[in-house]
Amino acid sequence: MDYYIGIDLGTSSVKLVLVDGNGEVRKNVSREYPVCYPKSGWSEQNPDDWWEAICGGMPELLDGIDGSDVKGIGAAGQMHGLVVLDREDRVIRPTILWNDGRTSAETDYLNNVIGKEKLFEYTGNIAFAGFTAPKLLWLRENEPENFSGIAKIMLPKDYVNYRLTGEFCTDYSDASGMLLLDVKNRCWSREMLDLCGISAEQMPRLAQSFEVVGTVLPEVAERFGIGSDTVVVGGAGDNAAAAIGTGTVGEGKCNISIGTSGTVFASGSRFAGDVREAIHSFCHSDGGYHLMGCILSAASCNKWFCEEVLGTKAYGERESMIDEGLLGRNEVFFLPYLMGERSPINDTDATGMFVGLRPNTTGAEMQLAVLEGVAFAIKDNIEVMERFGLRITESSLCGGGARSRLWRMSCANVLGIELKIPESEEGPGYGGAMLAMVGSGKYETVAECAAELVKFRETVKPEAELTALYAERYAKFKCLYPAVRELYKKIKE
Repeated sequence: MDYYIGIDLGTSSVKLVLVDGNGEVRKNVSREYPVCYPKSGWSEQNPDDWWEAICGGMPELLDGIDGSDVKGIGAAGQMHGLVVLDREDRVIRPTILWNDGRTSAETDYLNNVIGKEKLFEYTGNIAFAGFTAPKLLWLRENEPENFSGIAKIMLPKDYVNYRLTGEFCTDYSDASGMLLLDVKNRCWSREMLDLCGISAEQMPRLAQSFEVVGTVLPEVAERFGIGSDTVVVGGAGDNAAAAIGTGTVGEGKCNISIGTSGTVFASGSRFAGDVREAIHSFCHSDGGYHLMGCILSAASCNKWFCEEVLGTKAYGERESMIDEGLLGRNEVFFLPYLMGERSPINDTDATGMFVGLRPNTTGAEMQLAVLEGVAFAIKDNIEVMERFGLRITESSLCGGGARSRLWRMSCANVLGIELKIPESEEGPGYGGAMLAMVGSGKYETVAECAAELVKFRETVKPEAELTALYAERYAKFKCLYPAVRELYKKIKE
């Protein structure tokens, strides 16, 4: 039996997935690593922690498996993070992560001085604080010595591939989120490289997500106990890989993910060049394109409320205390902006906020407000997409939040669409393994692979009464952020 490994390089942990040639998940292993918050709103990690976590998990993943049967590896990774290496391939500084908010000044400079129209011309997108280009500008201004020592610029999963193969490359889906790629023409933007003070030589080679970029280095093969002919594909950004793992391939498909962050991912065959403001227009890992809206805090909101506020990790127990009769009738609202927000408001100053608290408000009502607030923020993104002609009538739903029955119900009714739950919960890791299958020749195309392997275990349908109630509540939710937008700025002063 042939096997394929998917690597899901997340924010808090790496998940390794072993998939057999029939598409069955045979084993998964997770290893955690720390996130550092040096200052309020900052978020960093040590890339070497990722690699050691992967190496630490491989023996368990491959226990009982003949390593020579492993044919391919595909990595999916947290997007936008700035990984910089010097001429000796040493990591220069900790990676500035996707949810780091330090670059508000650089983001404002790009959007308002360089101008959004120029950015659209150069890249097809505008600047967000989490993107890689603003991070480079911040590094040039605040750590000039580190900036001058840069020999290689890459993204988190590219660092993993570099350690696996020695090949300096990235894929189009992940590169799209750097604000350095001309997305429409699939090449580095000379204008953006010049603007950031970097050269093409410092940038990785571009490849398709399913393209073989190398084979594992002999020392890696020996350490993992696999063959040195094991191929490694370009891989993908985590959202693009999750889309593959949920069958969101080709024209008109949608996937919603409730992970640490939340995303709405709509696939298509053409570049949507007329999209403006808050929605990303990126290359897809199937070789096409996609639109994506991203909220920075999704399942992390529920984790925060349960662990930090309620002092428990018993998420299911807490959820069981919520009366389903509250759905659509909860008087408490929650703005889920714990790390600021990207789509659609693009505001690094925004913070989380409860509205509607009374002396008799219960913890159950507050927790339901957290779940609903994330669903409302997802709907914000869908509304923007629909203004540009996209009509979403159903979607797959993945991520840790999809395990919650109440969250599935509230999302289906807030959005008013059917949500399909994939059989595999591995998301990006499974998508990475599927890309490795295509690269190794198991399937000719990503579409063929997805059609063969992706199955759904449940469909959650909206209820007319609840959908109507949530439509009323969503109208009130939409009034909250505009009412406090200026307050956020005053609080930060």
